[in-house]
Amino acid sequence: MSRRPPAPDSVPALITTTADLAALCERLRHETFVTVDTEFMRERTYWPELCVVQLGGEQEVAVVDALAPDLDLAPLGALLADRKVVKVFHAARQDIEIFLLKSDAVPTPLFDTQVAAMVAGFGDQVSYDQLCRALAGAQIDKAHRFSDWAARPLSPSQIAYAAADVTHLRKIYTALRNRLEREGRMEWVAQEMAVLDQPATYRVDPETAWERLKARTGNRRFLGLLRAVAAWREREAQRINIPRQRLVKDETLLEVAATGPETPADLARARGISEGFAKGRSGAGLLAAIQAAKALPDSDLPEAPRDRGGPSPSPALVALLKVLLAAKSEEHEVAPKLLASSDDLDRLATEAHPDLPALRGWRREVFGESALALKAGRLALGVDGRRVKLIGAE
Repeated sequence: MSRRPPAPDSVPALITTTADLAALCERLRHETFVTVDTEFMRERTYWPELCVVQLGGEQEVAVVDALAPDLDLAPLGALLADRKVVKVFHAARQDIEIFLLKSDAVPTPLFDTQVAAMVAGFGDQVSYDQLCRALAGAQIDKAHRFSDWAARPLSPSQIAYAAADVTHLRKIYTALRNRLEREGRMEWVAQEMAVLDQPATYRVDPETAWERLKARTGNRRFLGLLRAVAAWREREAQRINIPRQRLVKDETLLEVAATGPETPADLARARGISEGFAKGRSGAGLLAAIQAAKALPDSDLPEAPRDRGGPSPSPALVALLKVLLAAKSEEHEVAPKLLASSDDLDRLATEAHPDLPALRGWRREVFGESALALKAGRLALGVDGRRVKLIGAE
C-alpha cells in the first residue's frame, strides 16, 4: 500500500539543526523549483543580519531559523547552487545580496516573480500582495511585517507569516511561467534576469560611491574630495557595521568635501560631526582621506558627470514618445518602465544614434523600432475609439 504525500499546505516545519536542514535540502533537490524568501534585520547595521530563511517545495514548506545555535547553512548553499533546481524569489535583490555574503555565490538559476510580472503586464514593481490576490487568490496577513526577526523564540504566528511568503509564491510562479511560456516571453524574462546573476550587481564599489550623491558641479577638485570621503565612509561603515547614513549623512559628506577640513577642530565644525568623532579613529581616517585627495594631481581627479550636450529635448517630441510608450505597453501588456525610462525617451528625442536598452533585443521589436519611425516622421499617432493607433509604415 503506497504512502500518500503530505498535504501541500501542512503546518510548516521550523528547522533549527544542521541535520534537519540537510535532510530538507536533500528532499528539495528533487524538485524542479524551490520558492525562497528571507527575513533579516538591517536598521542598525551595514550588513544585513539574516534571521530566517523560508523554503517551499511542491509538497512542503519549512522555515529555517538562521540564528539557531550551531546551525550550519552549508546544505542550503549547496541547494541554492544546484543548477537543476530553479530558485524562485519575489523582488530578489536583497535576498540575493544576503546569500552572496553568506556563500560568495549568487543562487542559480533564478526566477524573480516581480520581474516576470512586469513582463507579463502587471505594471511596474508589482507587490507580492498584489500577485497573491491576482494569481493565488490569497490575502496576506501583514501583522508581522515589522517584526523583530532577531528576537527569539519565534512565535507560531511569526512562523506562519514567514511560511506564507513562499507558500503562495508557488502558485504565483506556476501561473506566471505558464502565461509567459504560452506567450513566448520566457526569453524576455531570461534577458531581464541576466543582471541578477552577476555578483557585481550587489557589491558596492567604494570608489564609485560618490556618484550616488549626484553633485551638481563640474569642479574636479571638489569631485576628487567627494570621491575620497565617500569611499572612506563606505569602508568605515563596513568596518564598524553601521548604516552609512548613521556614520555620516550625505549632506555632511558634501559639506566636508566642499570645505576640505585639515584638523579635528576644522572637521568638528561641519554640521553633524561631533568633537568626539572628529578626534577619534573615524575622524582621523576621514582627515587622512581628505589629505590624500588634496595631494592628487589634476590628471587623477574624476571627470565631471558627462553632459550629453546639444539642444534640450523637444517637450512635444518627448510627449509623443511617452504616448507611444504607453500605447505599446498597453498593446503588448508589458510594464512601460521595462521598455524605456524617462531618460531613454529624452535621449531618443535628442541623440541621432543613442545606445539604449530600448533599441536592443526584444525591446527594440516591441517599442524601439516604432520610436525611431515616429522620430523620423514615418509613423504618426491617431485615435481609434478609445485606443491610440499607429498610422504609417513602421
